[in-house]
Amino acid sequence: MTSSATDTVSFADLNLPAPILAALSDVGYESPSPIQAACIPALLSGSDLLGQAQTGTGKTGAFALPILARIEVERRVPQALVLVPTRELAIQVAEAFQSYAAHIPNFHVLPIYGGQSYGPKLSALRRGVHVVVGTPGRVIDHLDKGSLDLSALKTLVLDEADEMLRMGFIDDVERILEEVPESRQTALFSATMPPAIKRIAKTYLRDPAEVTVAA
Repeated sequence: MTSSATDTVSFADLNLPAPILAALSDVGYESPSPIQAACIPALLSGSDLLGQAQTGTGKTGAFALPILARIEVERRVPQALVLVPTRELAIQVAEAFQSYAAHIPNFHVLPIYGGQSYGPKLSALRRGVHVVVGTPGRVIDHLDKGSLDLSALKTLVLDEADEMLRMGFIDDVERILEEVPESRQTALFSATMPPAIKRIAKTYLRDPAEVTVAA
């Protein structure tokens, strides 16, 4: 999709549900960014996705909005997992989910990252959450403890994959990829595509839609 075509697209054109459109209107977003206009329809259709985009292109909305559109709120189990390289990004992405879900009653998102006590997170997981946003090491800790059940996972997002590679998390990321249901949808976002990230995309993504957005 060329950028000129996205000038006329509104969020309503992307088949997002009314509660999400209401939340977008609350925060003053009128039209999707190029990456959102390209990714949202692909992810809503259930396709895997390989996105090359810098931070600041609106990529959080590109994956968060379609995830929210497909959440079954009555099922209080993790239906989406977003892996991120840093605690700052985990908090930021979780806050974005929260604001986009402002009109979705009983929606729960939980950020999990190193350096915080387990207690409150364990009780939140026991009460039930729909989306988990976490750093790879802490997600593995919860998998090993049996406190995070990913058996009902519908969507896995690897956000800033090249940054996770640079920080040495790639083995953890692959272990998580091995543990999630094969039927899941996978979206991988990376600003650059080093060989290790290309290999992961080739190994774990099924016939992905490819989206590249210039900074």
